Amino acid sequence: MKSLVTGGAGFIGSHLVDKLLELGHEVTVLDNFSTGHRGNLEHVKDKINLVECDLSVVSGWTKEFKNVDWVFHLAALADIVPSIQNPDSYFRSNVDGTFNVLQSSYAANVKRFVYSASSSCYGIPEIFPTPESTDMCPQYPYALTKRIGEELVLHWAQVYKLPALSLRFFNVYGTRSRTSGTYGAVFGVFLAQKLADQPLTIVGDGKQTRDFTYVTDVAGALVTAAGSDKANTVYNVGSGKTVSVNRLVELLSTNKTFIPKRPGEPDCTFADIEKIKKELGWQPEVSIEEGVSEVVKNIEYWRDAPVWVPESIAAATEDWFKYLSDD
Repeated sequence: MKSLVTGGAGFIGSHLVDKLLELGHEVTVLDNFSTGHRGNLEHVKDKINLVECDLSVVSGWTKEFKNVDWVFHLAALADIVPSIQNPDSYFRSNVDGTFNVLQSSYAANVKRFVYSASSSCYGIPEIFPTPESTDMCPQYPYALTKRIGEELVLHWAQVYKLPALSLRFFNVYGTRSRTSGTYGAVFGVFLAQKLADQPLTIVGDGKQTRDFTYVTDVAGALVTAAGSDKANTVYNVGSGKTVSVNRLVELLSTNKTFIPKRPGEPDCTFADIEKIKKELGWQPEVSIEEGVSEVVKNIEYWRDAPVWVPESIAAATEDWFKYLSDD
């Protein structure tokens, strides 16, 4: 088997590469390292074909799709505030990039195409656990571009019969999560704060709950989806449980402080995963306690990550309140 992973140097992508290599696949990674790190693939660099390229611009990278069996499209710009500030970059990366990867996959007649979508596309849902049939209501450009990318994938499956499907990820965490200078996912923020002996910055009262899904479970879902015969459909990928932010702080065993609640964020994310369990036979295996323990064992990974404090968070999220507030 020959697999191609866009964004394979990133958080989820590098774990997927590990999984594919364990299965004996020949793996090609396409990445521009805007959010991914070469270090995430250092341990397998002699086992893969790594190509640095910009997927939003059609160029020589398209030849890498020749004779590929499975394509996993994970490459994307993430984070909320930067997408508000620079929507053009997000559309080029997440929409144009997805279109170009779809076209290359179709031209190469690949056997399977799996897209990594985001649960942020649901916006602030009213149904919990949230099924795939829930209306889409993106709250910011990142979520919108991921949703448009998913629509492209499903349309190519419908019109061009590309054997493609989409997985909507919920609150993925684990080793190798991003350490960029952008204020983002709670785990990266908390781990850098813990290393620096700074209080963890809890948004609101901390009672909000999240469907924290461990990264190796997500990698397993991607492989399971590729190995199925399903197409032109979507599946939620979550833990099947919710955990409060306060509980996460307890597991990390450190001090805390509270910062203002933010607009556009749901009080709960909770995936209904019955469809993927029933149709693909996939289910999560790693509990929040096991996952946090594994992350803490590897906490040195976040040693050079920015340490956020309430003042710097307020400055970084100013546009969040400016554009997403109902006032």
